[in-house]
Amino acid sequence: MPSVSPSHYTMDNAPLIGVIGGSGLYKLDNLEIVKTVNPVTPWGPPSSPITIASLSTPEGPVTLAFLARHGPHHNIPPSNVPSRANIAALKRIGVKAIVAFSAVGSLREEIRPGDIIVPDQIIDRTKGVRPSTYFDRTMVGHAMFGEPFDVQLREFIVPHVKEAINTFKGHINPSDEPRLHTKKTVVVMEGPQFSTRAESNMYRLWGGDIINMSALPEAKLAREAELSTDYDAWRVDAAPVTVEEVMKTLRTNAELSKHITASILGAVHTAVKSGQIQGQTGQMQYSLMTPHKEVGAEELHRLTYLLPNYFNYPDPAAERRSRSRARIDVDMDDYTGGEEHAPRGRQ
Repeated sequence: MPSVSPSHYTMDNAPLIGVIGGSGLYKLDNLEIVKTVNPVTPWGPPSSPITIASLSTPEGPVTLAFLARHGPHHNIPPSNVPSRANIAALKRIGVKAIVAFSAVGSLREEIRPGDIIVPDQIIDRTKGVRPSTYFDRTMVGHAMFGEPFDVQLREFIVPHVKEAINTFKGHINPSDEPRLHTKKTVVVMEGPQFSTRAESNMYRLWGGDIINMSALPEAKLAREAELSTDYDAWRVDAAPVTVEEVMKTLRTNAELSKHITASILGAVHTAVKSGQIQGQTGQMQYSLMTPHKEVGAEELHRLTYLLPNYFNYPDPAAERRSRSRARIDVDMDDYTGGEEHAPRGRQ
């Protein structure tokens, strides 16, 4: 991997907003796909190519980035999603804020099928199978996580989501006004199996409102990468009795999420660009505990990829390759006797 420096940190016309969700989200009517990029991060490739697209808004076109969490064909199970690569790749291309979408199960009767939830808290029930930090080697970092989702972004986005829901024509409950729930707690379980009834009752006692397998470690990693995050979810389980009913709910809510995406992202982009949403830049400054001189060169280079404001270290592998080429050149000079001893043509 070439050495990283802040001057090479973002792509041209970088997208400020990243969207994580299903691959269908970037198939919007007012969206023009510009290109796809395939970054390879120090934590491997992301779960899908990143689609760079131009979204038409009343204020003019804005550039966005879309990433399919479970792969282009939904072939990556929750426990295997390369979340560190996903977040690092979005940060690398210039994203400042992430809006993530996912389907969830409901733990409360008032949260109906098709409702949209913007949670503000998380209960982590993953089993440590998923790498959930960039600081798992020598550099120790303790990110603040009391508010797992960006408060400014959440408060900004809620009225825009409400307006988008109210203009959606094909809701799963057409005879009832679609509902938006805020300030809810999402329980993140490992899966891939769903919860037992006893576990669901326990989560309710703990204060859980919805449950899924995707919000973590995305939110933790985004905080370490100093990215603003908001998480929008829709309920899909209403005691359906057939697979057909489940799939109908999924399809309808996928269309709703696309409608919300198309409706709100222009406003989010403007707010981030203008500084109305200030983001998380600077949040890790006092969370990094280990002196750099105590950390290996390769680890410092990996962190340079993610946090160039605090790290600026070249790729040691590239330096080794450069030294190796220099040795080969010297050896060849010794073999030929140097330029002054090169064989001459016949006089």
